Amino acid sequence: MAGALPLDPVTFEVLKNSFITSVDQMGEQVLRTCYSFVIYNRDFSSALHDANGECAAQGNQDIAVHVGTLHFTCKDVMRHFEGDMHEGDVFAINDPYAGGTHFSDVRLIRPIFADGKIIAFSQSNGHWSDVGGSVPGSFDVAAREMFREGLRITPVRLFDKNGLRKDVAHLIASNTRDPASIIGDIQAQAEATAVCEREILRLVGKYGRETVETGLAAVQDYVERSARQRIAALPDGEWETVDYIDRDPAGGEGMIPIRIKMTIKGDRAIYDFTGSHPTIGSIYNSAFGATFSAVAAGMKTFFPDLPLNSGFYRCFDIIAPEGSIVDAKWPIAVTGFLMPFEKIMNSIYEMWSKLMPERALACAFNLEYLLTGGLDARSADKPIFMFYDWLPGGWGGRNGKDGSNVTTACFGTGLMSQPVEGQERANPILTTECEILKDSPGPGKWRGGAGVVKTSRMLQAEKTVISYICDRERAIVWGIEGGLPSMPHGLTLKRAGSAAEERLGSIFSDVPIGEGDVFSRPTAGGGGFGDPLERDPNLVIEDIKDDYVSVDRAAKDYGVVVHTIDAELCNYEIDKVATAALRAKIRSERVANARLDPEKVAQRYRNGEINAFDVIRSHAVILDWGTGALLPESTRQFREAFERRSVAMWKAG
Repeated sequence: MAGALPLDPVTFEVLKNSFITSVDQMGEQVLRTCYSFVIYNRDFSSALHDANGECAAQGNQDIAVHVGTLHFTCKDVMRHFEGDMHEGDVFAINDPYAGGTHFSDVRLIRPIFADGKIIAFSQSNGHWSDVGGSVPGSFDVAAREMFREGLRITPVRLFDKNGLRKDVAHLIASNTRDPASIIGDIQAQAEATAVCEREILRLVGKYGRETVETGLAAVQDYVERSARQRIAALPDGEWETVDYIDRDPAGGEGMIPIRIKMTIKGDRAIYDFTGSHPTIGSIYNSAFGATFSAVAAGMKTFFPDLPLNSGFYRCFDIIAPEGSIVDAKWPIAVTGFLMPFEKIMNSIYEMWSKLMPERALACAFNLEYLLTGGLDARSADKPIFMFYDWLPGGWGGRNGKDGSNVTTACFGTGLMSQPVEGQERANPILTTECEILKDSPGPGKWRGGAGVVKTSRMLQAEKTVISYICDRERAIVWGIEGGLPSMPHGLTLKRAGSAAEERLGSIFSDVPIGEGDVFSRPTAGGGGFGDPLERDPNLVIEDIKDDYVSVDRAAKDYGVVVHTIDAELCNYEIDKVATAALRAKIRSERVANARLDPEKVAQRYRNGEINAFDVIRSHAVILDWGTGALLPESTRQFREAFERRSVAMWKAG
């Protein structure tokens, strides 16, 4: 790290912002030319690297999960083609075992030459809608090894001085379910890297090659120096937490722990994952690159004004046991890496909330993916369709402010929700419901943000299957500082002509569905921050008016008794005397309720006496939400965390 800026301040600022702008322009190019509806809704990221492959600039709206991995894949391409890179080359890679995320995230990397030497690399990463594998969309939750997940692309030259290498491109595209779109996305991403190249060469023409090279190093040194200074100002110490993935489908009942100990020592942070569970028998494993990115993105949340580049990465170390769920090795399946990723990010939020309480926030909802594919029978030629959907949800309550409503997951805050009109035009699916989900916010002095519910019906289609990639059906989105959890995820299916709903849960693949079948799923709200009995009753009234909270849950979760005068006119009245009495009653009983015999709670749920909100928020019990059967080990684990995050923070009754 340099001791001082090697450039004058004006030139440094111009170059720093020009580098970021060049990456943002890559993103704009992708948006204007991509074929994939997934990429069009911003499931992509871009980066500018120096000649060593280190990241010098990222885009302002890039996906959090990608950003800490791009330098790894750039360096892997450099290793494979050392001494064999030429102007016009563009390389492709999607290898999670070389620092990437999963096969669907395909990166195109272009070396940038000036005066006959490589001075930088531009990289465009996009989530392709399909990369082969056993199910449409390439998310087979039952996969235990990569061989069912799709096409692994180790570094390969995709373009040379003569343009697209059609043999290589067609080999890749032909191993997917939508080769025409894949070829289109290849062209779009390659052109994006060319846009960045153009901008960097423009800077070279204005400032000179050596100045630009110096700038690429200086922006990293600046971020490293700034981050180290801020870390050094914090107290040394250790903080630990644990979060969970719902289950190992190949194992017994019980949630899967991801344990993290953070140590601040001087001007560095160390994240130790020792004690985390070994890899599991599904796609919900993370290779090291994605784990690294989760740490970087989670920690970066508490340094919002600093650019993100490799200078930031120099400020922390990671200890990840080999063969664990956070350091899966070939050929372990990792397509669902986003599940451990989000547990890591939320855990880092929790630990840094202790260090920076003014920026504290509770757990955010878990990203979910719905994939449906088959033959579109609306047209005579019955083309293949792939419906790939994700929903917004709620972020955790904050210290002094409610959580953000209906927003994208911490997985990638640049990600956009897909417009249903576009989905319906491209797929034989009709959306019948898409609205904010009442009572989804985790209760707190500052409540979590609201989630949504979306319901869809299959139209004319043949040979159609549905898969769902989600979590936190058992490891429910949690609150902190006395706040309460949100609600379980999970998809329900109602067959055509049947009134019965079948709960398929939060993780399944390749379930056949047909015309007229209806599927529905919610997204959780964020966890609550602070004791909900301390929430201003006037804020509860406003939440009722806005349909975030029901009158019933206002009483049960917040102890606020509200009389409905005229719901149509949003006319409600707080009963202050009854509210004071109810809050005193809840305060005196809630610790005992949170420790009630779990089997008694399960029986009351099966009898219809209480609902899932009561089971989770009042009793901290985890059930099979379809049958009502008690999950004893999951309950033990959930209660242990609930005691630490919620019960221990409540004032005595």
